[in-house]
Amino acid sequence: MNHLLIAPVVLPALAAPFITMVTRHHMDLTRVFSVAASVLMVIFTLALGWQAADGTVQVYELGDWQAPFGIVLVLDRLSAMMIVLTAVLGLIVNLYAIGSGWDARGKNFHALFQFQLMGIQGAFLTGDAFNLFVFFEVLLIASYGLMIHGGGTKRFQAGVQYVVYNLLGSTLFLFALGTIYSVTGTLNMADLAVKVVELSPDNTALIRVGAIMLLLVFAIKAALLPLHFWLPASYAYAPAPVAALFAIMTKVGAYAILRFYTLVFGPEVDAAAGLGGDWLLPAALLTLGAGAVGVLGARDIGRLIAYGAITSMGTLLTAVALFTPEAAAAALYYTVHSTLAAALLFLISDLVIERRGVEISPKAPMAQNGLISAMFFVAAIALAGMPPLSGFLGKLLVMDAARDHDMVWTIWAVILGGSLVTILGLARAGTLIFWKAYDADTKPSDTTDEAGRPAALPFVATFALIAGLVALTLFAGPMSSYAQATAEQLFTPTAYLETVLGGAAK
Repeated sequence: MNHLLIAPVVLPALAAPFITMVTRHHMDLTRVFSVAASVLMVIFTLALGWQAADGTVQVYELGDWQAPFGIVLVLDRLSAMMIVLTAVLGLIVNLYAIGSGWDARGKNFHALFQFQLMGIQGAFLTGDAFNLFVFFEVLLIASYGLMIHGGGTKRFQAGVQYVVYNLLGSTLFLFALGTIYSVTGTLNMADLAVKVVELSPDNTALIRVGAIMLLLVFAIKAALLPLHFWLPASYAYAPAPVAALFAIMTKVGAYAILRFYTLVFGPEVDAAAGLGGDWLLPAALLTLGAGAVGVLGARDIGRLIAYGAITSMGTLLTAVALFTPEAAAAALYYTVHSTLAAALLFLISDLVIERRGVEISPKAPMAQNGLISAMFFVAAIALAGMPPLSGFLGKLLVMDAARDHDMVWTIWAVILGGSLVTILGLARAGTLIFWKAYDADTKPSDTTDEAGRPAALPFVATFALIAGLVALTLFAGPMSSYAQATAEQLFTPTAYLETVLGGAAK
């Protein structure tokens, strides 16, 4: 077995308690070990991504117990892409948190940050449905601690709402797993794929109930309307670096939908015929529309970006809901873009809030006003899907994938209309924040850095995300080819099943 495969889970799992027990009283040491762990994570995941690029599927059997009896981690093109994206985003966000001083505003930021990365990476790598639930719970615990980092009444209230709503989702997840296990006797994803196909038509009622409950759980995680109510306040009041990391967290829900409804409940499975097909696509389009309207009506910059994230998830889930290889490839390309774009806007919003507050209204020019306004302009173009950046290409791919769908004109109209409303909302906010005239009697904002924290590192992290969007645009061809190969592997999971159940990785 390739022991490197377990490194993205073990590394943060070891770094977090080490930081808590050994370096917690020494902030500089804590930062050094946290960044070192993040850099190693990037190196390990890039190596795994390189190994998976040729379509090879690898399995890691914990305790050398073969599936379906033991716990397994599985690496294919999809999981490799997601763990690389998570690792790169984690490193950038970590650097920003250090440079902006957010990590010093409360206790245990870096330990919780590492546990959060552990949960995300584990969710992308696991080959077992129950362990997906376990990693979801690791995500929930760590993300709650990160959400209330720094304190504050609004942040605490948003954190409680976030936890309660996601605990309801976790409860539903357990019910779904129990229902599926009662029918199949297994929760290994590959084994489920085999046994669900073998079910007789007279024995599919319970498995359909379990599959629908799973879809609802993943819709909650992906902030699909009307299950999205937890996201605007949670993202708006969370510390900006935490919200930037959360940009990948909603993608866990979209990832789980793609994984389960191609591998286990694929279109060829009679027991899963029509699951989600009647409501998932309309719900995704409504999510896109609601997010765009929220962007247009937002009165503070935190909610502006939060609704922008909802708009992106609506576009992504629209592609996912088509359930075709072409649409899945478009969804994967757009996943990378939307993660980087949302994270970029959250970090820019923090630069603005630190200098002039959260309200979207004319105020005195702030420090680095021209530079930050230029970055906001680039990020707004990216999020709204305007040319020439990768958001435009991603939306074109989604629209092209919907060309043969019965609802093609509705899909195109919502995507284009949502883009127009989003860019109007972002243009309005940018004008009020950066360029509109202000009352001459208004006291200029104080941009003095009393803490003496390094001013360059937050901009380095922010420009790294911009560079990522530019690279995704320049290398759209290779990235699209990888996404297409990944989609083909998803919809023809023969190699996945043979590797996991046949012990081919030994």
